[in-house]
Amino acid sequence: MLRYLPFLLVLALWIYAFIDCLNTPEEEVRGLPKVVWVLIILFFGEVLIGPIAWLVAGKVRHAPAGGSTPSEWHRNHQVQYVAPDDNPAFLASLKEENKKDEALLKDWEADLRRREEELKRREREQDLD
Repeated sequence: MLRYLPFLLVLALWIYAFIDCLNTPEEEVRGLPKVVWVLIILFFGEVLIGPIAWLVAGKVRHAPAGGSTPSEWHRNHQVQYVAPDDNPAFLASLKEENKKDEALLKDWEADLRRREEELKRREREQDLD
């Protein structure tokens, strides 16, 4: 199994570079037209020259939003997670849902009582006839 690992890694890099090249908009491709990059990736894929060239020189890389690295962003934007039973907003939303459910249940019960009374009235009318 270990002897197939290099082949699988080369294949994975080749497929990644090929799909990345196809999905990249034309205005973000550097140096050569997109069609030429696809051909370079296809023809030089087995020796890794094509995929590596695409990843290094073929695509415009953008800086992260805010000008910081992902690790800096995570350090500055830490989210404090709270368990649902300690979250006041979540508990309030449950109370609102419970009120809506109770109102719906009361409407159903009133409708059921009305129908039962109507059926009883019809049965009495039929018995009298």
